[in-house]
This record gives sequence, structure tokens and C-alpha cells, in this order.
Amino acid sequence: MAGRAREASQALPLMWESVKPVLTGHVGDWRREYAYTLGEQAFVYGFPYIYNARLRHRWVTRKPDTDTTPYAAVNHFWHARTLFDASDREGLAPNNDTLYSFAWVDLSEEPVILSHPDMGDRYFTFELVGVTSDNYDYVGQRATGSHAGDFAIIGPGWTGDLPEGVRRTATAPSPWAVIVGRTLVEGEPDLANVHALQRRYRLTPLHLFGKEGAHVPERRDVLEPIDAADDPLGPWKTLNAMLAENPPPRHHEVLLKQFAEIGIGPGLDVEAQPESVKQSLIRAATTGVRMLEQQLLSGEWAQVINGWRYPPPQMGRFGDDFLRRAAEQSFVGVAVNDPEEAVYLAAFHDADGSKLSTGRYELRFEPGNLPPVDAFWSLTAYGEDRNLVPNPIGRYSIGDRTPGLLTDGDGSLTLHLQPESPGPAREPNWIPTPQGIWFIGLRMYLPRPEVIDARWVCPPIKRVG
Repeated sequence: MAGRAREASQALPLMWESVKPVLTGHVGDWRREYAYTLGEQAFVYGFPYIYNARLRHRWVTRKPDTDTTPYAAVNHFWHARTLFDASDREGLAPNNDTLYSFAWVDLSEEPVILSHPDMGDRYFTFELVGVTSDNYDYVGQRATGSHAGDFAIIGPGWTGDLPEGVRRTATAPSPWAVIVGRTLVEGEPDLANVHALQRRYRLTPLHLFGKEGAHVPERRDVLEPIDAADDPLGPWKTLNAMLAENPPPRHHEVLLKQFAEIGIGPGLDVEAQPESVKQSLIRAATTGVRMLEQQLLSGEWAQVINGWRYPPPQMGRFGDDFLRRAAEQSFVGVAVNDPEEAVYLAAFHDADGSKLSTGRYELRFEPGNLPPVDAFWSLTAYGEDRNLVPNPIGRYSIGDRTPGLLTDGDGSLTLHLQPESPGPAREPNWIPTPQGIWFIGLRMYLPRPEVIDARWVCPPIKRVG
């Protein structure tokens, strides 16, 4: 809230410039208006670069106050030690099924080798993501199998040889990449087993791989983003620096030439622009964030069935669809999975089209119509702030691995979504929900084709009582 108030106070003097042409029918400064409209396009294009610069700097250089926020040097893993619960208030709609493992890797000089032990039957995945928020490859149960392995994460332009037994992954689209790892936890008693696996996850620069006793140095010198509170042009300066560090693909050259007209591009100096252009860029960055927020909340990117938002097949790899890349992949959090790895459905409304809010609801899966997956599925409720819901039984998700889940006599499964317990007999099937507005997410890991192409229809959430 403080950040938004600060941004608003900076933008208010500029708002008159936005509405004046509409009210008066007169454009006083064509350069100002051109810079603003082009600046909004540049902000949408560049948002993932700006966002990831902030994320990388925070995770690499700023030791957090809590153990749930990542903190690790470049080319080192950070591992979550506990499942997310209601004490975490980051507002990222986290899952309550897996422990995360995050790492920022620098591939500008050489590959980094990702190693993991034999994982048995346990679900795990390492999502490989470029700085634009697009996934480019996976290591994990689905993509590469569960046997122990060593996998080379390779940056653009590298052409050397790999050691025997090291498997090559797809070439990263940028010299920097983030690894998003997830390892399934079968409840609190299983945490120690997952911790033991995490200790055997390794990241090793190629020149150190295979050398006994080799130590990966703790490097924390990453580009520092410029906060808009300190410099209103900070987001644009950060973008220019990130574009220089992570060159855009060649086929974006025509677009970058346009952006260069207002000082946006690899290594350009936005301070060299006329004052009217700089003021328009400040305004474009402020309104651009709100635009992405509204795009995400609108749900226009999704196919809505029974109140559930089904993601498009391009999710995770929107590529040149810059608006969706910025809003649905980057703005929403850290990264989103390819549908082949996981499909997340979200519901904000009940069967009658009303917003989910304080009250009693049911979700009933007919016999034989449970979510079709090859790994697991889970249902998680969130408050309007996108945090998990505090509740007396400490239950934040429910799914096919929930102990004691009860089916009805005909084989159907009825889940109870409400703030208070539905009673001892129904409590095993209870998902606690908050007072006020809320929403719910259905996660399906290794979904079958009928989920990916929306042939499997999730039943609606019905208000009862």
C-alpha cells in the first residue's frame, strides 16, 4: 500500500496530461503523447526484465527476516524447509504440496551442471526459466526421468564439449536463468526425507564439475535495480541495463528500434531524452503496472467453464505475446508451468456467477470424474490477498493424498468449502475458507490430455444453505 501511494503521488501531477487531450480536443505536445503511448508498449515488453532484476537482487543480496523467502548466492540453491502456511504473507498464492528450490544461475561464461539423486516414485521437477519469464526446458520426473542424473544448463552461444554422462538441456534464451524446483512432500512426517534429497541437489559450474572437494564460490554481485522511489526513471534505467545484460532475440530488432526513439534499449541513456519524454515515461511506468494488474484480474486470457478459468495451451511460453507474457507469467509470481507439467485452474465465482464470499459451498465430483492426473491433484483456498487461510485445523489444501478423505455411497466426492467446520463426520472433506471475498485454485500435476485441452470439465462450486 505504501508503494502504491508513493507511485500515485508521483503520477498525480502527470494525470492532467492524460485527460487534457480528451477534454479539450487539443494535443499540446505531440512528442509527449507519442512517448507515452510508445512507453506503455515498452513497459509491457520490458516488465519481465524489470521484475526479474528486482527478484534476483532481493534473493541474492538481501538476507530476509523469515525462512520462507529465498536467499542464496549465484549458482547456489535455496531450499524451502517447511510447507507454506498462513504465516507467510507474501501474497503469491503458494502451493501447500511441495517444497520449493530456487536458484539464479549465470550462464554467460560456461554451463552450470544441475545434479539430483535417484528420486524413486516421488514427484519432482526443475523448471528452467529465462529472464523474460518464458520456460525453455525442464528436468524432472516427466521430462528426464527419476534416475540420478547430471544435466547441463547452457547459455546462448556456448559451443564446447560436456563431460561423459552429462545430459544437455535446451539452450537458455538469456545468459541468466532462474531454476524453480518443486519436490512433493507427503505431509509433515515426510519433511526429513525431502530435506535429505534437497541436500543432494547440486549446481556446479562446468570448470569445477567432477573435481573432488571443489567449492562453488558465493558470488552476490548482481545488477542492482533502481527503485522508482529514489529515481522516477529507475524502472527504465533498470530495463536498459537488463536488456544489455540479456540481449533480446534478433527478431525483436524492429520493435527495439522503435523503443530506441524514446531512449529505451540495451545500453541507452533515458536521461538524454527531452524532459517531456521523461515525464511521459514516468507516467507510462505508473499506469503500466495497473494495466497489467487489470489484465490479470479480468480473466480474458482464460477459457471459463463452470466458473473455472482454464489456462491457454501457450501458458508458460507466451513468447511474443508480450501482454500475456507480462501479466499472466511475470506479474502473477515467479514463473508458471507448462500445461504438460501442471495445470492450475482458478475459480472466483460460484455456479450462479456470484463472487465466492463468506458462506457455505460444496464442490462435488461425480463418480469417475475426479481430476485426471498421472501425479496428484490438490485444491487450495486463498483470501483476497492471495495468502493461505488461517484456520483451527491447520489445513490449507485438500486432494487425492489427503488422509481420511471420504467418498459418498455412490462413489462421488463432496468437498465442503466454508469458514466453520461442517461437523465431525464431514470434517475430513472440509476446506476452511475465510470471511469476505476469496478464491480457490485446483492444481493438477502431470495432467492428462483431456485436462490440457479442456475436455475434462471441473464441476461448479455451489452455494448451499
